[in-house]
Amino acid sequence: MGKDILIKDVDLIDEGFGVKRGMYLGIGGGKIDYIGKEMPAGEYAATVDGRRKLACPAFYNTHTHLPMVLLRGYAENLALSDWLNKRVFPFEAQLTGEDIYNAALLAAAEMLRFGCVSATEMYFSLPHLFKAARESGVKMNASNAIICFDNENFEGLKEYAEYKECLSDTELMSDKRFKLDMAIHAEYTSNPVVVKKASDMAREYGLNMQLHLSETKAEHEECKARHGGLTPAAYFEKHGAFDVPCTAAHCVHLEGEDFEILARKGVTAANNPISNLKLASGFADVKRMLAAGINVALGTDGAASNNNLNLFEELKLFATLNKALSGDPTLITPAQALYAATRAGALSQGRKDCGLIKEGFSADLFLLDTDKPYMCPEHDLLSNLVYSAQGSDVVMTVCDGQILYRDGEFTTIDIEKARYETQTRAFMIAEKIGG
Repeated sequence: MGKDILIKDVDLIDEGFGVKRGMYLGIGGGKIDYIGKEMPAGEYAATVDGRRKLACPAFYNTHTHLPMVLLRGYAENLALSDWLNKRVFPFEAQLTGEDIYNAALLAAAEMLRFGCVSATEMYFSLPHLFKAARESGVKMNASNAIICFDNENFEGLKEYAEYKECLSDTELMSDKRFKLDMAIHAEYTSNPVVVKKASDMAREYGLNMQLHLSETKAEHEECKARHGGLTPAAYFEKHGAFDVPCTAAHCVHLEGEDFEILARKGVTAANNPISNLKLASGFADVKRMLAAGINVALGTDGAASNNNLNLFEELKLFATLNKALSGDPTLITPAQALYAATRAGALSQGRKDCGLIKEGFSADLFLLDTDKPYMCPEHDLLSNLVYSAQGSDVVMTVCDGQILYRDGEFTTIDIEKARYETQTRAFMIAEKIGG
């Protein structure tokens, strides 16, 4: 592949999360092939004017349920148990594969609009998620969360059948942007036999693991009561869920040895501050996580509990809320916050050459318009990015060297169709079930 895009005279966030001014940034063959102050040798197929723009590593969203854009605004002002059982599960029982495909396309557009190119996705109907990811051009670690309330035969579960279908699909398994992950919804929606067998399957096929962990106080304490004092972290470790690379969402109510377990097993904690605030789940102890050496990344959760997929909001809250909770105004620098939104997420997905603006790395980045009143003056451009910038300031999003969003236009998604299909079905389902 040849040299594709040259961005001229652009400020950029370098691999050390410092700012470099007036640079040339070259993209070729899907990779970043040049960073420097001088014009690179060779011809590029296209040039982009980078003046008054900041090139940033693209965001990686480490906990999503993308098709839940269908439920945006549908399940409000409820405790988690009621939110799930009275609103979400009945609605989701009506979804078709086509619903999931169209909603995932709409969600992909929303992510791209806000500079995000990849999702750690936990939902169902994996072939339809794959179709949406392939067509939109985004990256995705997709899983079908196993929910099993009794001692059913693991091989008899519909989720198992879907995993076997996907594992035999050579097109799906050979797509470098799409990774198949295993997922266990949570301790309270599973049993030890299923957790052990799902973990064994993940290890056998080299799959990463996703799960919800200690999201609410009730979940955490009821697990201890059910399992002889084992916390959810200790429970999942005992049954092998952490024997493969794992991303654990929420981690709000960790205690005692939980921090050491996650650090020792290399588990990524996907912090979802807005969802946790909205559902009144509590506050993750990010200070203690970081002190323990846990990889902390950022996620939005689904649009039913957020209500958007704008990681700029999570980024600012991550950098500010934890200062107040810890009483330490020096906790989490802008560079650390940006790392959590980018490189930490890429590593959690097993994408080692992603998440940084660095020569030889995947060209995953976005351009931010810095010519805004609230971005002036530029005493510290990185601080402006974390504390002042808005998601709507993104003017271009690039994934693997391909421009997927630019100046209000999506190059791979029919946004009007995705919006129409999603809204139509959302209203039809809500009316059918009396929502």
